[in-house]
Amino acid sequence: MNLNKVFILGRLTGDPQLRSTANGTQVASFSVATNRVWNDPSGAKKEAVEFHNVVVWGRQAEVASRFLVKGSLVLIEGRLQTREWEGKDGQKRRTTEIVCERMQLGPRPMNAGSPRAEMSASQSTPEIPTINVDEQDIKAEDLPF
Repeated sequence: MNLNKVFILGRLTGDPQLRSTANGTQVASFSVATNRVWNDPSGAKKEAVEFHNVVVWGRQAEVASRFLVKGSLVLIEGRLQTREWEGKDGQKRRTTEIVCERMQLGPRPMNAGSPRAEMSASQSTPEIPTINVDEQDIKAEDLPF
């Protein structure tokens, strides 16, 4: 029995690129960065980053193109696939990519006006709203817990 299954959780390194095949099937491609943190034998903290090329087909490609932007957190479940082609210079090229079978979007910033709104570094994680109320306005019976 064989198994070709990949799970990655990371952030997009750029906006997805949406294209259509000759028969009209949508395909999106993007790169996801994942990191690994560990301590070396001397106790120093080390970090390594891996970049993964992801290809998404069909309706999921449209969803990725609409809702994912650079810096978005995404969980990808898929399989590894290696493709070969000949470049314009006549050289054979190879790439290994993740073909997405399932995709789960991470949290979006609360103040994002549209799905494609640009995210700054401070907005890459959801903001928690601040509610200012006077203590005398809060009654125990109004609390939901």
